[in-house]
Amino acid sequence: MNEMTTAIHAGERVDPTTGALAAPIYQTATFAFETAQGKEAAVDASMQGAADAYFYSRTSNPTSRVLEEKVAALEGAEDVLVCASGMAAISAVLLSQLRAGDHLIISDNLFVITEILVQQTLGGLGIEATPVDISDLGAVRAAVRPNTRVIFTESITNPYMRFADLSAIAEISRGAGAKFVVDNTFFTPSLLKPLAFGADIVVHSATKYIGGHGDTVSGVVAGSAADMGLARIQMDAVGAAAAPFNSWLIARGLRTMPLRMRQHSANGQAIAELLRDHPEVDWVRYVGLDTDPAHEVASKYMSNGFGGMISFHMTKGERAMATFCESLELAGVAVSLGDLHTLAYPMPKRDFMVRFSVGCEDVEDLIADVTQALDRVAAL
Repeated sequence: MNEMTTAIHAGERVDPTTGALAAPIYQTATFAFETAQGKEAAVDASMQGAADAYFYSRTSNPTSRVLEEKVAALEGAEDVLVCASGMAAISAVLLSQLRAGDHLIISDNLFVITEILVQQTLGGLGIEATPVDISDLGAVRAAVRPNTRVIFTESITNPYMRFADLSAIAEISRGAGAKFVVDNTFFTPSLLKPLAFGADIVVHSATKYIGGHGDTVSGVVAGSAADMGLARIQMDAVGAAAAPFNSWLIARGLRTMPLRMRQHSANGQAIAELLRDHPEVDWVRYVGLDTDPAHEVASKYMSNGFGGMISFHMTKGERAMATFCESLELAGVAVSLGDLHTLAYPMPKRDFMVRFSVGCEDVEDLIADVTQALDRVAAL
């Protein structure tokens, strides 16, 4: 099926009790059984990582399963696990794949909370990590050790937008006998499917583009049934299950994800070109620009657009960063991304750069807003 059709129909079924067309919210903590034997069978299956052995919503829930099946169809994955947040998803993967004495390779430019998880939580468990420039394949190869069990990166790093050459890193990972885990939050399966290029596991903060409306928090993990079973057991053990209502909201947003990603990509391209050509801007990182250092490698993997995430720096530094962000009328100054609403994230600890999450507003309105904000910067 076409991606748009899949996004709408995958995982969906008419409710057998009421005939409801929209998937119900199973707002229940526990599930009842007609027999003691039935209860034991469900519990035993769930303890082995089964996704649809419903007995308690901390472990699995039918509303969350609709979302899992929908994402699995879009990712081309055997199975998917939905969690309470993107960090819950990353934690479930890494804690299920690593043990004391193991080693993992990570990008040296990651979401800051992922860095805290690796350095503090995993480090405290006796798991060592080596950060590398993920765009430097020689550095990735050099970091491999006999006990390397995972290579983890974002498909494009946050916030400096370095693109990971997925097939090449997958080959390094296979040679090391390690799992290759990719956080694909910035692109979604609409623009990039890492599993198709050799990744073993893909994670997303579904809070962002998958949900797309900035109104709930969730995370998803996609991969083999075996790996998802291990991650589900870990998720259950730490109580990181998604709430049924959150899963329902994310599934509702996911139905329009292909449409939204086209608009994010078109708008992102237009704003990146505007910024690149403006005299107040030092540099712009957006892989859709043919002048971007990662454009050539990204183009090998992406043919449907390059998303809405831009990082840039202005010549006047701190004053320009603050003035630009505070002068925007359509964009909110906020820490998140992937919303319909454009968001600007000033980053004083990153040399006063700006991370720009371009939304789905009319592109001419966005161009006018960014232009007037840059005019105010020019007047400083």
